[in-house]
Amino acid sequence: MKTMKGILSAIILLLNTLVMVTVLMVVALFKLIIPITGFRVFVSRILVALAETWIAINSRSFRWIHGDKIQVDALPVLSRDDWYLVVANHQSVTDIPILQSVFNRRIPFLKFFLKQELIWVPFLGLAWWALDFPFMKRYSRETLEKKPHLKGKDMEATRKSCEQFKHFPTSVINFVEGTRFTPAKHDKQNSPYQYLLKPKAGGVGFVLGALGEKMRTLLLVTLAYDPKPPTMWQYLSGDFEKVHVKVEKITIPASLLQKNYMTDAKFKQELFNWLQEIWYKQDSKLSDFYGQSDI
Repeated sequence: MKTMKGILSAIILLLNTLVMVTVLMVVALFKLIIPITGFRVFVSRILVALAETWIAINSRSFRWIHGDKIQVDALPVLSRDDWYLVVANHQSVTDIPILQSVFNRRIPFLKFFLKQELIWVPFLGLAWWALDFPFMKRYSRETLEKKPHLKGKDMEATRKSCEQFKHFPTSVINFVEGTRFTPAKHDKQNSPYQYLLKPKAGGVGFVLGALGEKMRTLLLVTLAYDPKPPTMWQYLSGDFEKVHVKVEKITIPASLLQKNYMTDAKFKQELFNWLQEIWYKQDSKLSDFYGQSDI
């Protein structure tokens, strides 16, 4: 039965993606060929509406096939007219569709950082560009040694990509651990947290630096899977008991807004200390959940 449900879920996801991405590509072409800021902002709103429809269909089909496996605590007051920085622990590739399901049409469309190379992925690269996803360009140590003038250029490009979010309300999600949690990674890092990897402040720093005058609220999302994080196929098949989602609304301190993460050492340290406090709180929430469960 789970295999049949997984096949059905995959078929719906594939058909929904083919139809919506095709429509999105047609609209995106207008944004690509007409480089007028006001027009591009207008088209971006249409593209976001299409993306939100894609998410809504995916979420409703999942609930129809598998029931309420995504259990969400009472949400704080949210608005589609505000800017949000969303920070969550990262355990599975399924974190993203779950977060999309929880927040779709409750807050502005979620956007997350992508590697620069992904812009060349057929169809999806153009779709991500059209939806204003921020692309991060990284230079290797060897490249910087040969071309020192490139130092800082990658971070500057990331900051500029965030500035386009000023035009209308946006939510940016950042997995501050930088990678999915595994016991092996946890041990290798010698992480001080029980259920988390060490946080990285760079992504948060650039978002706050570029959007600090607008982005005043952080949504701390705790994701706890029962019995363990599923693979994408297990998610499509409903082969897990549940995922528990808790959202806390936190006001970002004014001292952390509109600072330069690259040049302001004091800000960098203050931001890391604040993020570390939040991460200890996150670890405590996960400890409470797993301590009460049968995992």
